[in-house]
Amino acid sequence: MSGNAAIGFIGLGMMGAPMAERLIGEGVTLHVFDPSPDASIPFRDAGCVVHDGPRGVADAAACVFACLPKAAISESVAAEVAEGAAVRVHVEMSTIGRATVERIAARLAARGIGFVDSPVTGGPARVRAGALAVMTAGAPAAVEQALPWLSRIARTVFRVGDTPGLAQSMKLVNNLAVAATMATTFEALVYGARAGLDPAIMAEVLNAGTGRSFVTTDIVPRAVLTGSFDFGARLAILEKDVALGLSEAHALGVPMWANEQVARLYAFAASQGLAEADMSAVIRVMEGWAGTEVRARGG
Repeated sequence: MSGNAAIGFIGLGMMGAPMAERLIGEGVTLHVFDPSPDASIPFRDAGCVVHDGPRGVADAAACVFACLPKAAISESVAAEVAEGAAVRVHVEMSTIGRATVERIAARLAARGIGFVDSPVTGGPARVRAGALAVMTAGAPAAVEQALPWLSRIARTVFRVGDTPGLAQSMKLVNNLAVAATMATTFEALVYGARAGLDPAIMAEVLNAGTGRSFVTTDIVPRAVLTGSFDFGARLAILEKDVALGLSEAHALGVPMWANEQVARLYAFAASQGLAEADMSAVIRVMEGWAGTEVRARGG
């Protein structure tokens, strides 16, 4: 595969794996790492180069992407990437908050490595359908180097600013909104089901009227009415993002009365054994309280 661009991807989890898959193909030699050996097997089988740590990826690839579950892990990985011999741009696709991103950007800048703050929104199904949206913030030169590969991963790339951290803020705005919409929509659907309405008809009415949202068009039909609870994002991740968004809003002096209540709901659901369940499973808490279920009748 001589002459191909050497691209790295660290973190082959629920979101990382389908994003990395979209980089496989003509013109790319993909170098990957995940702490779980099993996660790398499909990539090795597809001809990618599997490394035993982040430093190995950064020694081989000029542009390294990371999609990781926690801020502390992102910082640890970035510290290893900073020592890489080949890396010129590091693209952080995790949702880890502005302060963490600023620390990572400063560490990399000290080594002459460009940094792109680039969290994503859409979920695994949209990644595989080529419909993902990506937010980017960073120095224009660094963003330009990453853009061809980001365009393989996502349908839409939003450039929200030149300062790393702004894309994190945008992602937290998005996740606060979706968490709140999901909480209030689920609560309303549980009320309707308890009143005797057919959940599938409720979804149709909402999608034909002013109650329409991503929750009613995508999450409810796929993951709730079917009872599959498989939208593709763990409840613990959304709980973490909501808490992070509240923390950053409070630091700016922004009241978050409604979202504070939403945060309590997700924290409670996680405490009831749903942390590792799909985020759509939060409705099961409300169903339990009301003694009813929001499922398609006969399905």
